[in-house]
Amino acid sequence: MPKKTAKAFTPTFQTMRQIDVPQSRNGKHRKIVTEILEDVNNLGPGEAVKVPLRALEDTKENVRAALSRESKKRRQRISTAADAEHLYIWREAI
Repeated sequence: MPKKTAKAFTPTFQTMRQIDVPQSRNGKHRKIVTEILEDVNNLGPGEAVKVPLRALEDTKENVRAALSRESKKRRQRISTAADAEHLYIWREAI
């Protein structure tokens, strides 16, 4: 009986070396969250950042969640509040 030969594997998708895979996440809120946290870092005592909701490009809930994740990652304690037109962010007192 003839011996079966192995077919050459052809991947469906493009492949790359694992070491070249990016290790950080650049989500859709990355730009606004980075800008807000930079402003928060430069606040004086008793100050808050006032962001118009129309500048968020997403719901305030989604941006708040992204802010929460990133501030926890940076070990930066922040608080938020919102009204009908603005999102407010400030550093928590230690």
